This record gives sequence, structure tokens and C-alpha cells, in this order.
Amino acid sequence: MSMSEFPDAVAPLEDLASPERLESPELDISLGELAHQESSDQLGQLASPGQPAAEDQLAPPGQPVAEDQLAPPGQASPPEQPSSELLPTVSPEAINFLTSITTKELQTLHFTDSLVTISDTGRELGEFTISVLPILYNSFSSCLSVHANSHGSIDSIPCGTSISAYLTQNLETLEHYHHEYIKLKEQPLVRKTSMKKGDDGYVVTKEITSGQNVKSKTLTFTLEEMQGFVSEASNLILLRILAQRNKVPDNMVFLSFDTEMELSPSTYMDLGHRMMKIGKEEKDVLGIQRTVHSEEDGPMSWQCNFLPDGHLTSRVQVGSPVTMVLTKLPHVKQTVEADPKPVFEKKPLNWEEDMQLYFKFIDRTEALKADYGSYLRHHPELRSLMADFLEFLLLRKPHDVVTFAAEYFASFSTLRTEQSPFLTAKKSSPFKEQKDLN
Repeated sequence: MSMSEFPDAVAPLEDLASPERLESPELDISLGELAHQESSDQLGQLASPGQPAAEDQLAPPGQPVAEDQLAPPGQASPPEQPSSELLPTVSPEAINFLTSITTKELQTLHFTDSLVTISDTGRELGEFTISVLPILYNSFSSCLSVHANSHGSIDSIPCGTSISAYLTQNLETLEHYHHEYIKLKEQPLVRKTSMKKGDDGYVVTKEITSGQNVKSKTLTFTLEEMQGFVSEASNLILLRILAQRNKVPDNMVFLSFDTEMELSPSTYMDLGHRMMKIGKEEKDVLGIQRTVHSEEDGPMSWQCNFLPDGHLTSRVQVGSPVTMVLTKLPHVKQTVEADPKPVFEKKPLNWEEDMQLYFKFIDRTEALKADYGSYLRHHPELRSLMADFLEFLLLRKPHDVVTFAAEYFASFSTLRTEQSPFLTAKKSSPFKEQKDLN
């Protein structure tokens, strides 16, 4: 089972019980679409009664299983290296797109999409939500936390899928967890896939539980092999960015996992604009198609429509009778642009002509006069001191007034040492430079 769809109401329960329906490389494929996928992943397929289980199949309860078929419950098989065959390559246009993503763009993606899953007859089958939030992840900044959930019930059988992931600004996957389930009474089916980035590369673990039987598989990929890889969570963000930019660049080829956990080319195609009815309003939407080109299963495509702000309005897998649609327009935040700062021409200031500044000057002058007058009244010795100095200055009429004043007031200093009363004519003054005495 995959993220966005649910099994058709008329599908027989034995079809629902097939683990083959759990195999899907796309996060948001509904269960209804799974009935139409021709997945070759047989990891969880049930063997018929009396028939021995194949090497890569799960046997039903009570049937013997080959030694190398199942790992003990809760224990993963040894890591396997990916196929030595030539791996698909990423196009330079795809790398350039990932490196062009800015922090400002990511800040516009922090919102939640909520859609309803309906069958081709118009019956509501479940709900689908995508939530994107900013997060700090270890030493990485500008990271995203992506959570997607799709849950419903078919013929009273609960089923659903969920994804949690942490991504960098360039949509590089740091951690990715994918959980899918169908709760059958006799033999519930569960598929769990986890991926985590390390210093040397990625470790991918896949576990399928059918009743009491558990089979696990672990793969490792180098960082070079995963360059340009787009996980299901990264795909959701990438689609929002394409919708906001209103353009799908040509020749973009990324890497994604197919149903066999093999790296496969993933491409995007612009489907153009069209009018779509959302609630009671007609809105212009942009269509984008994503295709995973799997060598085992062939190409699988998903078509999505977006509003200009990046909100998802519909999603469907090509060939599936189940569609996810937006029934109510989301609340759009109005971005208010700040008015430009006014620029005023600098004019010369003439405070005497400005009445306000002139009266401030008058008031300040009067305040200072009053303050100085009060100080002189509280220190009458200052007037006597200044009078003696002026009288002595006018009597001597020195050429260097500053040095004369320094020598005069130095006699009042408590730090000055006593000197001999017999002064010489050429005695050096501490306030004169030595060259002045020569």
C-alpha cells in the first residue's frame, strides 16, 4: 500500500491480502491504485496451499520455509550491496536544480495540505495529509521535517501508510521512515522501510511482515551512488518548488527507488495549466507528472495539480480509479510588501530661523546661566582666586599666558614639593620645553 490511495470497494479481500499490493515506490499511491499495479516484488507474496514457497516468497502459516528465506523476527539479514550492473545517472540539470534551492524558498513551503481520497464512483475512502515544518538537525541548518499520512477503511478493513523524513535545504535525505499496513483479521500485512545517511553512505532496511512471518533485507549505497537521489518525502517538496516557480526545467533526471528498492531514473514533465473546480470556485492549476522508470515494473507515473502558492489540489496514479482531491481552498497568507523608506533631501539647518529651535536655545541658555550663577554663589572663594590671578597677570603681562597660568596655579597644588626661596633667573620651568631656555 502506498500513501495516497485505498483499495477499491469491490476488490476481493484476497487481492487486499496480497503483499504485492504493498509494493509501490511512490509515497502517496492509494490502495485503489495498488490493485492496478503490476509489481514484480514478491518478497511478501503468499504461496498457495500445498505449494512450496519460492526462494523469494513468504510461506503461509504452517508451511516450511527455506533456510535463507526469512530472517528471525526483529533480526535483519546481512547488508547487501546494490547490483553491480551499471547504475542510472543523474542529469546535470537535476543537480543544478537541487543546488539552486534557497532558504527563502523553503520558508514558503511550511504549510499543510489536506485532501480527500475518492473512488471513481465519487465515494469517499479516506484522507491524505502532508505537513512540512522547519527543524534543526544536528549540525545542519535550514532543514525540513516532512510528515505524510494516508489512512482509511475498506470493507471495515483498516489500511494506511505514513512517512516521516528529515531533509536538507538541497532535498538531501538524512532520515526516511515509511510504514504501510493492511489490518486483515487472520493475516495482517505490514511493510516498513527505513533509510539513514551515515558518514560512508546510506543504509536502507526493508521489512515485510505477513502474519507471523517476517522477512527483512538491508542494502547499502555509497554517497556517490546516491547523488541526485529524490526520496518520497523529497519528491513532495520538489513538486511544491516546481509549482511555485511555475516552470518544470527540461531534461531533469533524478534517482528514486522502484518497488524492488533498485535505483531507477525519475523524471518530471510539465502538463500545462488548466482550470479546476475547488469547492465552488474555479482556480488555475499547474499539472506536473512524475515518472519512475523501473526496469522490472516498467514506467509508473503520477499526475499532480498545484495552485500557484504550491498547495496540492489533486493527485492520481495513471491508470488508477482512485483520486485525491482538494475539497476546500486553503487559507492563503497575504504577503504584504513593506513600503520603501522615504528619502528626504538634506537641507541646511538655520536654527535662528526655526522658532522651535530658537526658543530651545533661549531656554537652554537661561538654564545654564542659572546653574553657573548658583555655583558661584556657593563658592565665593572662586571670585577671589580669579581676581588675584587676573591682577597678577595684568601686572606681569607674560608672552606665554598658558605657561604663566600653570606656574601660578601650581603653587596651590598639594602634590608640589617645597622649593628653595632663592630662585635663579634661568631655573627650568616644568611647564616649558627645554629648548625655550637656551
